[in-house]
Amino acid sequence: MTQFSEHPKRKSWQVVAVLTAALSLGLPHALEAKPITVTAIGHNSKARYSKAPAMPYANPSAPKGGTLSQAAIGTFNSANPWMTTGIAMAGTDYMYDTLLTGSLNEAFVMYPQLADKITYDPYDTSWVIYHINPKARFWDGTPVTSKDVQATFDALLTKGLMQVRSYLSGVDKVEALDTHRVKFYFKSADNKEILLTVGQFPIFQKAAVDKHFEQLSLTPLMGSGPYKLAKVEQGRSVTYQRDPNYWGQQVMANKGRYNFEFIKYVYYGSDEVALEGFKVGQYHFRQESSARKWATAYTFPAVKAGMIKKESIASKNPVMMQALVMNLRHKLFQDIRVRQALTDAFDFELMNNTLFYNQYERLDSYFYGSELAATGVPTEQEKAVLTPLLAKLEPIQRNEVLKEWQLPKSDGKGYNRQALLSARQKLLQAGFYYQDMKLYQPDGQPAKLEILIADDKISRVLLPYVSNLKKLGIDASIRQVDAPQYLERLRRFDYDMIIAGYPQSLSPGAEQSYMWGSEAADEQGNQNYSGIKNEAIDDLISKIILADNREQIVLYTKVLDRVLRAGYYMVPMYGSTQTRVVYWDKYRHHKQLPDNAVGVDYWWVDKSADATIAKYLKR
Repeated sequence: MTQFSEHPKRKSWQVVAVLTAALSLGLPHALEAKPITVTAIGHNSKARYSKAPAMPYANPSAPKGGTLSQAAIGTFNSANPWMTTGIAMAGTDYMYDTLLTGSLNEAFVMYPQLADKITYDPYDTSWVIYHINPKARFWDGTPVTSKDVQATFDALLTKGLMQVRSYLSGVDKVEALDTHRVKFYFKSADNKEILLTVGQFPIFQKAAVDKHFEQLSLTPLMGSGPYKLAKVEQGRSVTYQRDPNYWGQQVMANKGRYNFEFIKYVYYGSDEVALEGFKVGQYHFRQESSARKWATAYTFPAVKAGMIKKESIASKNPVMMQALVMNLRHKLFQDIRVRQALTDAFDFELMNNTLFYNQYERLDSYFYGSELAATGVPTEQEKAVLTPLLAKLEPIQRNEVLKEWQLPKSDGKGYNRQALLSARQKLLQAGFYYQDMKLYQPDGQPAKLEILIADDKISRVLLPYVSNLKKLGIDASIRQVDAPQYLERLRRFDYDMIIAGYPQSLSPGAEQSYMWGSEAADEQGNQNYSGIKNEAIDDLISKIILADNREQIVLYTKVLDRVLRAGYYMVPMYGSTQTRVVYWDKYRHHKQLPDNAVGVDYWWVDKSADATIAKYLKR
C-alpha cells in the first residue's frame, strides 16, 4: 500500500536570461554569467511562490492535533532506509529535513528547508553551494552545520543503497566551506539536474552517522525533522510524534503543514487483511489501489452510518506506466513484429469490463495524463527533432513514430478475433510458422514464453492474456516465485516477461537513462528491464537532460514518448489519473488541493468529527 509521506522528487533549475544584444555584438564572455544566489529555484521554470506567505494548498490556521493512521504491508527491522541491509519501517521521512522541499503545484520547483539559499553559476553546473539556515536545529538542540551535510553524503555515497549511489554517481565530492556553507562538486559541467538532486536527501547528524549509520537498529539516526519516533511495536506498528520544538515551523513551505500530533503505521500481512482492519477502525486513512475493492468493498456499517468518506483526487502528474515487459535480451522478442503481435493479444476492454468495473483507462503513453504525453500525429516541432533520428530506427519503428499511435480496441465481450488475426499475420511475417497447431520460431524452436510474477493476485489479470497467447499457438505460462527469488531474477534480467511499473515526474531527466538507456541494458540492478538499446532513445535522453527551458523538456519528452511507443518494447496495461482515497471522516483539507499530489502532509483533523468517530468506534 502506498504510504502518504509525500516528499516529491525534488529537482530544479533556473536559467538566467542573456541579452540578445550581447550576442549580436559577438561578445562570447557575455554568456559567462557570474554566480548568483537565490532562495527558490526551478528546473527550467520560475518559482511562482517565492514571495508567498504559504503554499496555496496549505491552511496556516489549521488546528494541530489528532492522529493520521495508515496501513503498511509486510514487516520491518530497521529505522534506516538508506543502508544496504534491513527492512526499513514506514514513515522515516518524517524524521528528517532535506536541504530543499518541493512544490506540489509546480514541475519541480524547490523552496527552502534546511538550506535558505543556493549559490550557483547558470553556465557552469560543476558545482553548487547550499547555505544552511542558521536557525536549523537537530532534536537535541544542536545546530545543523555543513559538516553534518558532508558526513551524510559521504555515508550515502560510500555505504548507502546501490540505487542511491547510482543516483548520486555524478557527485565528485562534498566540501564544508564554513559552518553554514557546503559545496557540492560534480563530475560534469552540463548536468543541470544534479544541482537540485542533492537537495532531496535527508540530512543526519554527523555524530550519529559516524557511529551508527551501518547498524541494523530500530533507533533512528539523529534528525532535524518535524516528527520523532515515539513508539515501536515490533512487526505491528510504528508511531511518530510531532516535535513541539521543531525549528522549521515558520519556514514558508511548512506553514500549515505537519498538523497531526501523531502519525501511525499499522502493519498487516496483506492488503486484504489491512482492508478488514480499516473497516473496524484500526487505522483511518487508506489509498485504494484496487478497482474491485473501490467498487464493491465499501458497503460496511460504518459507511452506511456516514462515518467513511471516499474521494477521487485528480493529478496532473504522469500516471505510472504499468506494462508487460518483454526481455529483448531473449531471441523471441527481438523482432518488432513479434512484439506488435504480443501487444495485439492484450484485450484491455475485456479486463476492464469483467475485472475492473470499468474503473481504469488504457495507458497509451509513457507519460499518460500529463502535458508530456504525445498525442495525435507529430507536430512540426516534433518532426524537426525526429527527422535526424529516423535513420537510427528500424523501418517499422520509423513508420510508426510518424503516425498517430493507437492501441487495438475490442468490444469488451471476449471475442477479440480481429486483433488475434492481426497478431497471427505479424507472427507469420516475422517468419514464424505453424505445425500441428503449435507455433514455431524461424529457427524451429517452439514459441514459448513465461510471465514471471511474485504476487499471485495478478494471475487473474494475466489469465485472459495467456489464453489469447495460447490461441495464437504460443506456449505461454505464468510462473510465481517468492519475493527474494523474484527480486534476484529481476536484478539479473532472468525472465521472459514481467509486469513492471515506471513512475514518472513532470520534470524527467537523468533517471530516463536508467529505464531506457543503452548502458543500463547491460548493468544488473538497473530498471532497463526490456534491455532497450537504441541510439535515437539515447540521443533524446541526452536532449532532455541538457534542455535549456521548460518548452524543450516538454518537446523532447513527447518525442521520446513516441519513439518508446513505436518500439513496442512492452505491452501497456492500465491506470487512472485519479488517486482514490478512503478515510474515516475526520480529516480535512484545503478546498484547493495540490495539482500533483494528495498532499496529506497539509491535511488536519477536525476535533469534533474525531470525537464523533471515537464515540462510534466505542459502541
